[in-house]
Amino acid sequence: MQTIMENTRGLTLLINLNWDRIIFLATLLAALGAGTYVGSL
Repeated sequence: MQTIMENTRGLTLLINLNWDRIIFLATLLAALGAGTYVGSL
């Protein structure tokens, strides 16, 4: 149980450090998807 809690804490820290990068990638993928959709009309 303690190992799971330590891994969860490490994962939370990793997400907090890379949150801006995750948002950037999500925005980029959304823009590419929107561009593909508009281009297929």
